[in-house]
Amino acid sequence: METIVNGIKTNYTILGEGRPILILHGWGGSSLSWQKVQELLASRGYKVICPDFPGFGKSDNPENPWELSDYKNWVFDLTQKLNLEKFILIGHSFGGRVAVKFLMDYQVMVDKVIFCDPAGIKMRADLDVIAVKLMAEAGNYIFDFKYLRVFKDFFRNIFYVFLGKKDYTKVVGVMKETMKNILDEDIASYLSKINIKTLIIWGEKDKLVPLECSKIFKDNIQNSQLEVIPKIGHSPHLEAPDILCGIILKFIK
Repeated sequence: METIVNGIKTNYTILGEGRPILILHGWGGSSLSWQKVQELLASRGYKVICPDFPGFGKSDNPENPWELSDYKNWVFDLTQKLNLEKFILIGHSFGGRVAVKFLMDYQVMVDKVIFCDPAGIKMRADLDVIAVKLMAEAGNYIFDFKYLRVFKDFFRNIFYVFLGKKDYTKVVGVMKETMKNILDEDIASYLSKINIKTLIIWGEKDKLVPLECSKIFKDNIQNSQLEVIPKIGHSPHLEAPDILCGIILKFIK
């Protein structure tokens, strides 16, 4: 299905009837990556909505680089377009980051929230900031020389791989600057403001967002519980959809 949200052609899928569940996918993902989970939850009596974020799947790119607040506003406008009220919110990775931001303004709309390996905590913030600043200054100076400019993007990508931000090297155009904006915002200070019933799900072997981040979520969200899935990485919805759905269904019932 398609609709226009904030002037952007937006693709989404809806399966099932009943209590609404809105799923926000991760960076580089789409509604398609959650198809199995969507089918399983819909078969248990829920209306499951999976949109493609702007810049992903079949949705159009934003015209200009977006920040986290832009995605938050887009989610709100989508819920108004689809007449969603008191829904269950699930956010994976980048989608979890957006979900946290959404709850800062629209918590009253959400019945329960489920974070699945959510991103947004800067575990090495000081090191990253210092390294980026120093390398950016040095790089801009060195690669401003006429015969070195052609190598500037190549060495910038190597630097982001070194920092563990490989996804940055895979995006182009407006989404490249969008990703930089997203990475710049740390959501840690928002967590203590979440006061609805919260489930935190983490893959034990997650290498993209380490398990130690789950403790920050659990300790800062008062009404929360943590479920760790053994031997699973960053994408439980792809690696173990049946197990993930079992945990989700137990919580929302």
